[in-house]
Amino acid sequence: MTNKKKNKSRRAQVQLTDRLLLINLYLTQGLTLLVGTVWILLQGRNPLELLVLPESPTFLYWGLGLAVVMFLIDFLMTLWGREEDMDDGGINALLFRNRPIWHIFAIAAIVSICEELLFRGALQYHLGLYWTSILFAVIHIRYLRHWLPTAWVFASSYGLGWIYLQSGTLWAPIVCHFLIDFISGIMIKRREQKEQ
Repeated sequence: MTNKKKNKSRRAQVQLTDRLLLINLYLTQGLTLLVGTVWILLQGRNPLELLVLPESPTFLYWGLGLAVVMFLIDFLMTLWGREEDMDDGGINALLFRNRPIWHIFAIAAIVSICEELLFRGALQYHLGLYWTSILFAVIHIRYLRHWLPTAWVFASSYGLGWIYLQSGTLWAPIVCHFLIDFISGIMIKRREQKEQ
């Protein structure tokens, strides 16, 4: 291969830097929030009403309960599954390894609110639980190379949608989604620090 072809090939390969990953994360979450909000408005509903905190704290039990179940299943999958079956291409490690705890908290909060508003608040209302979970699995494209994480993302989405229906508030899946992302982010950060 000539030097010209090598240079062209290198330029074609986009290197995912920490900065580019964060820009991508925040842009996609902003787009998710915008699409979810517009979709809810087009349904003739008020997105702010979906985010009103309920008086009863039972939504916390639904969110925490599902998070515990999901962590147990995830733990069993890592025990019995192959490491390459759970590979996400290193995106989660790149996202969390050098982040301070407050930033992991902020990422988890932003992602959980934006994604739950779109998927549970807008799409599930329109498409139902099953098709919403299919779409949720598809947008987590980094897992689509292996059937196990794809099935797990689908099942997780189905669980989030189910507790939304059971609790009657969007805050139950938001709490669960936040806990999963925040605790996973901290665990990934600690694991990456130990390996360095």
